[in-house]
Amino acid sequence: MSQAVGRNWSAQMITTVLDLGTAPLFRKEFQLDGGHGSVDSAELHISSLGIFEARLNGTPVAEDVLSPGWSAYEWRLRYRTYDVTELLTDTTVLTVSVGNGWYRGRLGFMGGRECYGDQLGIIAEVEIVFADGHRQRLSTDKSWGAGGSDVLANDLYDGQTIDAGRRSDTWFAPRDTWVVTPMHPEWFGPVRLLDFDKSRLAPYVGPATSRQETLSPIKIWESPSGRTLVDFGQNLVGWLRFTVSGPAGSEIRIRHAEVLEHQELGVRPLRDAQATDRFILSGGEDFFEPTMTFHGFRYAEVTGWPGELSAGDLEAVVVHSDLQRIGTFECSDPLLNQLHRNVVWGTKGNFLDLPTDCPQRNERLGWTGDIAVFASSAAFLFDVGSFLSDWLIDVALEQEHADGMVPFVVPDVLKLMPAPAAFPDPDSTAIWSDAAVWVPWDLWQAYGDLSILDQQYESMTSHVRRVEGLLSPAGLWDTVFQFGDWLDPDAPPEAPWQAKADSGVVATASLYRSASLLAETADLLGRASDAAEFQDLAERTKMAFNKHYVGAEGAITSDCTTVYTLAIVFGLLDPVTQDAAGNRLAKLVIDRDFRVSTGFAGTPYITEALTRTGHLDEAYRLLMERECPSWLYPVTMGATTIWERWDSMLPDGTINPGEMTSFNHYALGAVADWMHRTIGGIAPLKPGYSQVRIAPRPGGGLTWCSTALETPRGRVAVEWKTEDSHLTVKTTIPSGVTAVLTLEGQPEVTLTEGAHTHTVERE
Repeated sequence: MSQAVGRNWSAQMITTVLDLGTAPLFRKEFQLDGGHGSVDSAELHISSLGIFEARLNGTPVAEDVLSPGWSAYEWRLRYRTYDVTELLTDTTVLTVSVGNGWYRGRLGFMGGRECYGDQLGIIAEVEIVFADGHRQRLSTDKSWGAGGSDVLANDLYDGQTIDAGRRSDTWFAPRDTWVVTPMHPEWFGPVRLLDFDKSRLAPYVGPATSRQETLSPIKIWESPSGRTLVDFGQNLVGWLRFTVSGPAGSEIRIRHAEVLEHQELGVRPLRDAQATDRFILSGGEDFFEPTMTFHGFRYAEVTGWPGELSAGDLEAVVVHSDLQRIGTFECSDPLLNQLHRNVVWGTKGNFLDLPTDCPQRNERLGWTGDIAVFASSAAFLFDVGSFLSDWLIDVALEQEHADGMVPFVVPDVLKLMPAPAAFPDPDSTAIWSDAAVWVPWDLWQAYGDLSILDQQYESMTSHVRRVEGLLSPAGLWDTVFQFGDWLDPDAPPEAPWQAKADSGVVATASLYRSASLLAETADLLGRASDAAEFQDLAERTKMAFNKHYVGAEGAITSDCTTVYTLAIVFGLLDPVTQDAAGNRLAKLVIDRDFRVSTGFAGTPYITEALTRTGHLDEAYRLLMERECPSWLYPVTMGATTIWERWDSMLPDGTINPGEMTSFNHYALGAVADWMHRTIGGIAPLKPGYSQVRIAPRPGGGLTWCSTALETPRGRVAVEWKTEDSHLTVKTTIPSGVTAVLTLEGQPEVTLTEGAHTHTVERE
């Protein structure tokens, strides 16, 4: 697929004249201009208000689904460009079906619908170049037709209804081949033009969303209530597809959920998302695939299947953005390996066109706080450079129209809905809004491409300057609403914001990190005056933090694990105070019997804080604890993705009573970054891994670990094993890269290209 940039569109946005009662099918039949020889090239440029599926003569133009995805539609509607040279014939039929998608479907947890508009539409151009240089262009205009389709209903949250009895091959065939009967008329009515600002159209920066793999059922059985349940063995995001024969007009219904409760489908966590697909049979052999919705599920409840359902009848299609897997991790502990797999699957499920919080309930929003703490983990597991760069464009656009404020979610659909009475007034909030700085910085560190910092520089600076204007006279960020250490495990299920950590401590520490990173960014970009400005803000914030929050012997206000963690990892303390804070942190961890006591703010960094302050054993004990709350408790409960809450499912197999309970949230899986760096031993010494730090720190009873990363400069691999009193480390370093091998108690060793083996005595 190519991408056209700076297009001068002649096409117009078109929509139906009437409500057709189905997903509309737009159609245009055209002939190739004669006398110009063969077709050298042909491209289709297309976008839509809603999600489109384009076909030429009945053949899909590409493998992507759910295009053009979800962007800040008010200012940016992405389009795709497809090479369709091989699909053209002398007479070609271009059809485009359009679903509600994010544009007109349900969005958010407040009942929003038609948030961006109530009219679906398409804009498309086919550009054909012939052998003699002649060009032919076909554009959407009033000459197109629109008719009904086999999709009776479609919604991302609620599912899709398909009536195979309404299908007709003639939709995709030239009109002169049609045989129209009174019982089955073919009707395509007129279209009308929509007022649309074509300057909003922009090419994709990130990858397409497409089918990635398929899974077969591992078990089919009857529940206590007599319902047919199917287990695919993995919590995934996508849909089911199948071929079936049955009586005309009969209906198969499939409902989806992530977990079971009381041996039945556990649908309460979906809130009011129906997550149900319906398929009406034609009487012949029908193939069904509901590509205008998606579900987060492991289990399916199947009703109305003709005959006995078997494992070969269904397959689950895994759908997410096209992301190349670049990082791997495996060790001697099976539970840690499953935890890491859960992080990987959580990333897949929530990196569907944009980074979302969850993929299953009536939410699926681009919450900024989740990706702020997870970007470094994601950037190791997958090449997410273009994926997150695309989303960051929308971050900047939302800020541009909100006085520099980074909203809670991007795209910010919440601003288009009436807020619930208890919902906070939107303003800059720590960690969530800090995504504007932290995510570009993590991409720079991972891939070494300075252009991401240049692209996002105005966004980064507008965020930090806005926050500076919110500070109290004491220089603390404690004047507005904060999510704080969201989902502290000690908070009540119905009040996840009631954390132990003082929200001002969390916010002020976060500002220090953002201001410090921004000062470095300005210096890298040659903006000396800005660098001085933000360095000064960072120093003033650090002084205010220590003056107002740090007491005798390193005690920090609210005296809980998260505040010590952030102060240590973000670099707010002098060496003596940091040692004291590390000791206090370790004691708090020990006093909790190594059960997790942090929420969204502290969890990504607590193992690093312990490691930095000489408490590696405590970090391992914390990571490898199995009792709730802990990272491994969900694994012992059969989790195949990361949960939103430490106890999303209780030990007795019932679902957490809180209204907000997801079984596929990646944020608490941000510990993977520590696993890669500290257990695996791979970290960048310079951005993009032009220089690599190899520093595995064995512990926790692990006897071996294998970690590898395809960096922008080639593959870096580390394998280590312990045997008797020896540690053997094998490394692979790519051409042009130097690495520094640092093993505890040993002098540093510089490594160059090639394979190396080092064996040392363990202390």
